[in-house]
Amino acid sequence: MKINAGNIIARLKSMNEDTVLLNKRSRVVHKSKALLFSVFKFIILLGISFIILGPVISIISKSFFSSSDVYNPSVFLFPIRPTTENYRLSFMRLDYWKTLTSTLIYVLIITLIQVVIASMAGYGFARFDFPLKKLLFGCVVLTIVLPSHTIMLPVYQHFRNFDILGIIKLITGKKLNLLSTEAPMIIMTLLGVGLRSGLYIYIFRQFFRGLPKEIEEAAFIDGAGMWYTYFRIMLVNAVPAVLTVSVFSLVWQYNDMFYVSLFSMPSNHNISFKLSTIQATIRFLDKINDPVVNQLYVYAGVILVVLPVLIIYLIMQKYFMEGVERSGIVG
Repeated sequence: MKINAGNIIARLKSMNEDTVLLNKRSRVVHKSKALLFSVFKFIILLGISFIILGPVISIISKSFFSSSDVYNPSVFLFPIRPTTENYRLSFMRLDYWKTLTSTLIYVLIITLIQVVIASMAGYGFARFDFPLKKLLFGCVVLTIVLPSHTIMLPVYQHFRNFDILGIIKLITGKKLNLLSTEAPMIIMTLLGVGLRSGLYIYIFRQFFRGLPKEIEEAAFIDGAGMWYTYFRIMLVNAVPAVLTVSVFSLVWQYNDMFYVSLFSMPSNHNISFKLSTIQATIRFLDKINDPVVNQLYVYAGVILVVLPVLIIYLIMQKYFMEGVERSGIVG
């Protein structure tokens, strides 16, 4: 049987050409799929960004609207006659610098207490064994998932008629009314049940569980006590968790209106609560009764209130993200 070399070579060439063609088609299909996926991803991200940033952009835009722009049907996003009068009046009615300073002092005090108390509790749950440990940590988790509104009435009554095992009434003849002061929030924070304290304890617990025990063992061998080890070694290594909890606490305390309203705390200690009354204040003092125009001053006030928190977040963003990743995944 004779073999025709020419036919074999022709077939090999044909097979190579078919293989090359298939590879080209495969690459085209792969690129097409990648392009479609990129377009789909872009559309999804664009939609999410619009949902999140749309209201923010609208508030920023309308905060510069004049009264004539509000009723001009041709004005949608960019004002024809922009004005800063909304900011001037909102700044004045908020008593901005004084209120902001008082708010930040109060928030920083609460944040400092929460960081210390939550880190100590989290370290205890992460490193020590004691009776009812699991039950107590379950109670911590319960404070995270339990809505504050469900315990609103007993908490209100407790601080309206505050007493410690009847001792205060025995000495003074009556119970204390701690409402209209900052005392309820300070007491709750000191006892580890302040605003979102359960979450902060959980974050510290997860973070400390992720740290190697050899660090403490080396410190104990060198003669360091429990408190020295905690403050000088463990807490220093927990800087990402400390920054995460600090940012969370600052933002949530800064924006808190629930407990401020519940305890009737002074409004000058919470700029967000004062913002909620600015519309009525402007209507009463400045005689601006048009609700649509009045709302423009609220928009300007919102920007003034949000700006400090945004600046804090931008400064601490890097450390905040690191702390969230390490606290949420480790352990």
